[in-house]
Amino acid sequence: MMRLVRTLFTLALISFPLGISGAWAADIRFTAGEYSGFTRPFLERAARDFEALHPGTRIQIEVIPWDSYLQKLTTDISGGDQPDLAIVPTMWVSDLASDRLLEPLDALATPEFKSKFIPAFLVPATVDGHLLGLPAAASARAMVVNTDLLSRAGAPEPKTWESLKEAARLVAALPDTYGFGLPGKEVEVDTYFYYALWAFGGEILKDGRSGLAAPEAIRAATAYMSLINDKATEPAPTAHSREDVFKLFKEGRIGIIFTYPMLIPQLKEEAPKLHYAVMPFPVETKPVTLGVTDVLTLSSSSKNKQVAWEFAQFLYGDKYRAEFDRAEGLLPVTVSEAASSYYKDNPDIAAFAAGLAYARFFPTVKGWPEISDITVRALQTMYLGQRTPTEAMTDAARQIDEVLARP
Repeated sequence: MMRLVRTLFTLALISFPLGISGAWAADIRFTAGEYSGFTRPFLERAARDFEALHPGTRIQIEVIPWDSYLQKLTTDISGGDQPDLAIVPTMWVSDLASDRLLEPLDALATPEFKSKFIPAFLVPATVDGHLLGLPAAASARAMVVNTDLLSRAGAPEPKTWESLKEAARLVAALPDTYGFGLPGKEVEVDTYFYYALWAFGGEILKDGRSGLAAPEAIRAATAYMSLINDKATEPAPTAHSREDVFKLFKEGRIGIIFTYPMLIPQLKEEAPKLHYAVMPFPVETKPVTLGVTDVLTLSSSSKNKQVAWEFAQFLYGDKYRAEFDRAEGLLPVTVSEAASSYYKDNPDIAAFAAGLAYARFFPTVKGWPEISDITVRALQTMYLGQRTPTEAMTDAARQIDEVLARP
């Protein structure tokens, strides 16, 4: 999709000098994906607050459902009407940057302003040494266990991958239960593998090539296959999506899952009698989790870059960030918010928030969607028993290297 975006948008690209001349008054378009029903009223209220402090400035807020956001942005840019500011998924940044559609923020973001952020969250939007976006929304993953099932099974607390395997096997031996939820279709099939890959010391990409053929990756793949072969997962993982696994967990039939913070409110509402605990991922060589971010970007074609930048900074005031993160069920991106008791003392949130210090991110490389698809197909053939972990990972690495070698 981004290749189409690039082709269309390059034709419409117009460069403007940084800053505005003369009058301070300006019209700014701000576009964001819709996280919830809170997103639009919050942004509109923040915009009115900013306008009150900057007479003559108008902030136009556009909130787009995520499933149609890329199409809307593509249409805007191809028509020469790219929004001044936009919150986009981090995985789009590399392609947008290659089309020179984003304004580097290096000269705008002072060291003092950058120090507001948790350092790890500035990494995903840094491309070729240039900061191209600010973390606008963040999530990290963690493990959730059914404490009743683990207790009934006499299972150990899954602090390591070996103890996770043992706990999963014991829970699976109970009637009508499964030990570990492993989604094998639709979204995040590869994401679940990266949790293990990183934990075993592997890398998705290393020195510009795929890391899936490395011994660490094959060990991670073998760990999942041993769970399947021992019947410690739900039957036929390729028949179960992430949502299917979550549904089984809510029904009290799975002992251990990996998830994001937004599942917790669902557990409270849909499974109020379920006893659970949120824990860090099991550790093999070092603690690890996945960090997921969306970023706030500034258009390179904005005619009012300085005003847009002022509004961007305004949104990172403590008052607005706290309200936005908590209402949307997101984790904090600023140091001050992360230090608040809301994130440190709540047992449902603390384990997710604690992972921010060592969170890993998807690579920001061109062709990432294709790389992800290759990995998913390799895992599915392995889960179905059609290939060994070594065969599946080695072939996936070869295909990914071909993608990376394209100009």
